[in-house]
Amino acid sequence: MLRRKFTPVLESFLKDQPNKILLVDGARQIGKSYIIRYVGSKLFKNFVEINLKEDIEGPRVFDGVNTCQDLYIQLAMFAKNKLGSFKDTLVFLDEIQCYPKLLTMLKFLNQEKRFRFIASGSQLGIALAETPSVPIGSVTVKKMYPLDFEEFLWAVNCGEEVIESMHQHFVNHESLHDALHENIMKRFQYYLLVGGMPESVNMFLRDRHLQRVREVQNQIYELYKIDASQYDTERKLKIRRVYDLIPSNLENKKKRVVYKSIEEKKGKDYSDYIDEFEYLSASGVALEVNSISNPKFPLKESEIKNFLKFYLNDVGILTNILYGNNANAIMQDIRSINLGTVYESVVAQELNAHGFHLYYYDNKKQGEVDFLIDDYENLAALPLEIKSGKDYTVHSALDRFVSNESYNIPRAIVFSNSGKVFEKDKILYMPIYYCMFLKHTSQESADDFVFDELGDL
Repeated sequence: MLRRKFTPVLESFLKDQPNKILLVDGARQIGKSYIIRYVGSKLFKNFVEINLKEDIEGPRVFDGVNTCQDLYIQLAMFAKNKLGSFKDTLVFLDEIQCYPKLLTMLKFLNQEKRFRFIASGSQLGIALAETPSVPIGSVTVKKMYPLDFEEFLWAVNCGEEVIESMHQHFVNHESLHDALHENIMKRFQYYLLVGGMPESVNMFLRDRHLQRVREVQNQIYELYKIDASQYDTERKLKIRRVYDLIPSNLENKKKRVVYKSIEEKKGKDYSDYIDEFEYLSASGVALEVNSISNPKFPLKESEIKNFLKFYLNDVGILTNILYGNNANAIMQDIRSINLGTVYESVVAQELNAHGFHLYYYDNKKQGEVDFLIDDYENLAALPLEIKSGKDYTVHSALDRFVSNESYNIPRAIVFSNSGKVFEKDKILYMPIYYCMFLKHTSQESADDFVFDELGDL
């Protein structure tokens, strides 16, 4: 069984939060159901799982459920003798977005406390936005992601001591010794090929055969496109077209969505495809990156929607599309192959999994910087430049960015293949795998803060 960071999160919630229902959000095929099934069966005497996607595509038993009592009756018929009490029974409603009325019902199920409930969905963001009565106060939504690089290192038996040592080197701005750098880089290259989908990782661990890993990735890629078929024909085609264009858009100089290419029509802009972009982002199959021209903290206040980038949610799917079964593009230093898109994609995947909103810097006069994230420690923007070649110290746009005094940028990071860590002119150079240690620190800062006592006025 793969070790996942979400497992202790789920265990803690089910043990400590009996007064709320957990909604687990995330793309399909990332392991949501497996972990809920594993943890739920371990913590509860009775575990009942209902796959609502299978139901809506088949018998539609839950189509007639309009009240809590209706649901209890169907559960009794389905689970037979597996139902007990609130303390010992967990009911798992998988793909709950298939029946939006059940989302509204969660509030009342939580109040009645007949059984414990947990739900998951691959399009919860969309469903909650379209639900007229969201059960605020009764539910907690937590997001899950494909395996990040640290989880992949766990899977390939990289010990905790090694990872902790790497983390200390990152914190201290130190290089790993050459042998360890080469070792970690090889595992990082494997991650670029395999990606973070649990089935792909398990296939890799089973027989180390790239072709079989690619077959799994092809199936997931096609499944993501099929999922759009729930919409009307016109919208379905536009969603699939935007999704199909992501790799080719990333190979362009600007890497942005080219609106006129979606329907091969001139004059189209962002506003013509808002629903399609929202679907891809909310369903978790694509990572949305918004433009920032005036990098003021917090970045959310300065985002520009019109100049949009998308990355695929899994770097393994991307390298499959770009290079197929030829691993040399990743594993060998081939001068004709530019891995910039792949490296940017894996960093986007890491940042997303660590809770960051994704932005990039775009300014006509100053140029572009690959990523901006909120630096909560310094209350500033943190620019990240991703380099895959040997000229990683050449970055004119980043130089202009950090030297602009009005931006108040205390530091920037360049990630590259080089194992050498050093700092020059407010720019910190680090190996690409150190991106795994960029953590969203706003919560930790909040945990450290204690309010002073307030006297009477």
